[in-house]
Amino acid sequence: MYLSRLKLNTSLRKTMQALAAPNLFHGAIESCETDERTRKLWRIDTLCGERYLLILSEKKIDFSSVGEQFGYGREYECKNYDKLLERIETGSKWRFRLKANPVIQSKQHSGNNGRGKVLGHITNTYQEEWLLKRAEKNGFSLTEGDWLVTESRWYVFKKNKEQKSKVKLISATYEGILTVTNCEAFQKALVNGIGREKAFGMGLLTIARIR
Repeated sequence: MYLSRLKLNTSLRKTMQALAAPNLFHGAIESCETDERTRKLWRIDTLCGERYLLILSEKKIDFSSVGEQFGYGREYECKNYDKLLERIETGSKWRFRLKANPVIQSKQHSGNNGRGKVLGHITNTYQEEWLLKRAEKNGFSLTEGDWLVTESRWYVFKKNKEQKSKVKLISATYEGILTVTNCEAFQKALVNGIGREKAFGMGLLTIARIR
């Protein structure tokens, strides 16, 4: 696995458009792989007032064209992610960040297929409950007071020009400290992501050592 990071140039019109319509980033990222497509997760981060695009990929991919479109040229950073995965142990504590799509399938709003309608959690309380319910099966635990929702926003966009209806997604960014309770399950969560709408920049969980 490889984690790539490129700094976004927010003075570019195309970058600002993509920040509002994440399908533009998705298309650019996928186009970097000309042969068989492999699994990728990505996310937009803000650090010291600057915007960055993070991409987790199964293999080392040349993302220089993404930098040309949305950044400051062809430059970007790329690090081997397997070394971090190997250092994870059950019982270890990590700082984490996750941007996810917290939703619930409501049985009261069933469609013609009998499935519940997918509704977004719009309050911090329900967004926090959403992550707590998924923590155990993803191999970690959360302690009250050690984590919180730092940002919540809606995305409304069209996947393409021909599409009449718009896609409407809610995102929540979680940050804090977690404890690994199941090493194998946690490693899978890091590699596969958590929740829905991964194509649109959701689901990437990243961790860092507590200093």
